[in-house]
Amino acid sequence: MAFTERVAEVFTVLSQRVLSTTGWFYVLGVTSFLVFLLWIAISRHGRLRLGADDDRPEYSNLAWFGMLFAAGIGTILMFWGVAEPISHFAEPPPLGDVEPRSGAAAEQAMNFTLYHFGLHTWSIFALPALGFAFFAYRRGLPMRVSSVLYPLLGERIHGRIGHAIDIVAVLGTLFGVATSLGLGTLQINGGLSYLTGVGEQLSVQVALIAGITAIAVVSVALGLDKGIRRLSNANITMAVGLLVFVLATGPTLLLLRAMVESTGNYLTELPRLAFWTDALANTGWQNTWTTFYWAWTITWAPFVGIFIARISKGRTIREFVLGVLFLPTIFTVIWFTTFGYSAIDLDLRQGGQLSETITADTDNVPASLFMFLESLPAAGLVSMVAVLIVVIFFTTSSDSASFVIDMLCSSDVSENPPTRQRVFWAIAEGGVAATLLAAGGLEALQEIITVLGFPFFILGLLIIYSLARGASADTKQARRTVEIPRRPDVPR
Repeated sequence: MAFTERVAEVFTVLSQRVLSTTGWFYVLGVTSFLVFLLWIAISRHGRLRLGADDDRPEYSNLAWFGMLFAAGIGTILMFWGVAEPISHFAEPPPLGDVEPRSGAAAEQAMNFTLYHFGLHTWSIFALPALGFAFFAYRRGLPMRVSSVLYPLLGERIHGRIGHAIDIVAVLGTLFGVATSLGLGTLQINGGLSYLTGVGEQLSVQVALIAGITAIAVVSVALGLDKGIRRLSNANITMAVGLLVFVLATGPTLLLLRAMVESTGNYLTELPRLAFWTDALANTGWQNTWTTFYWAWTITWAPFVGIFIARISKGRTIREFVLGVLFLPTIFTVIWFTTFGYSAIDLDLRQGGQLSETITADTDNVPASLFMFLESLPAAGLVSMVAVLIVVIFFTTSSDSASFVIDMLCSSDVSENPPTRQRVFWAIAEGGVAATLLAAGGLEALQEIITVLGFPFFILGLLIIYSLARGASADTKQARRTVEIPRRPDVPR
């Protein structure tokens, strides 16, 4: 707060250096995460249960799925549901010679959008989540980042090295979550400004953060079952309702065809996109989009990972990986196809008016959803519902993050840290989000999070090694302890 200009300058330089030299590393690394997770799920290790052999899941599949979105991804779907597809449609990525605002541009826009928010994003979340669940529920270690490095560090995870790792994780997670909350605030402010004329300015955004943080404090005080689960279930219901409304009142037949086609295009193009680094042209496009996404997502992967691990005890590795990767990805395909193709269809009918408005100024991006909703019946009411959905997503992100960050900080191995500490972290997240917005808005958020993402990325590669060793040891142990039936006349 005291040195916002200096902070902005420093992180601008650092982020440009990270993006220009390590973009290829991010692309290869996240693809490696996905390949490893698919391998461990279909291998013999997939039968291992995250807990004792007789443990069973604590939550139903529906409640589990709903709480996955409480971790913050819901805010992202609302923010980018219209903005990213329409941006790529108007200004195609430099992959092939694609004419803007054409059929090919629409297909490519959806391919990149699903690449950014589909299997790869959920691999970033699923990998640390699996590591936390494995070492906490099978080895009895604390639910902290250092615990997943036990095969490498041994008992040193309880000493200075382990504490240093956990402190870095807390700071990175705090800034990563604050970035998500900051984006949510910008969208709420953009929506209110578009609907009511309230100015898009820092004072309004800080007031929004303060109000929603107060709601989050109440929710986090109620705990995981009474607060977070109920809010997340209510919110996913409202989000699905909005999705169905857009599907029913928009170009329904086009959207149904597009869902099928987009799924096929995404799966066909995924191997190409997963390794594309814009090597020859080096336009810098990936620095703005793909690399930023991976750097941003990886910073709050410990938070999302611990939260997912906390609600996944009793599931097998195979059930966990396939559920965390594919259930949200299926929903993501439906969501982005519905909102993305509806916006593209509207843009074509308006002669490019929507895309020109959104791409003309980055300040218009937070309001892109509401610009699109204006074309639907009962636009005012639907837009207010959309604002409410973002507010609740904001709240569930904050209170679930408070729950997790406190677990990272606590010396107690309890999974239910004291309420007063969770309240402290809920307030701290709001304060950090407000500070980041004061430092320069969306651009500052992107630069800070890009820098903080790199050490977490290295951590992800170490988690792969730890999980491979741990799962291999447990599988061998399980095979040795199984009593093999034998005939009485066969000697031992």
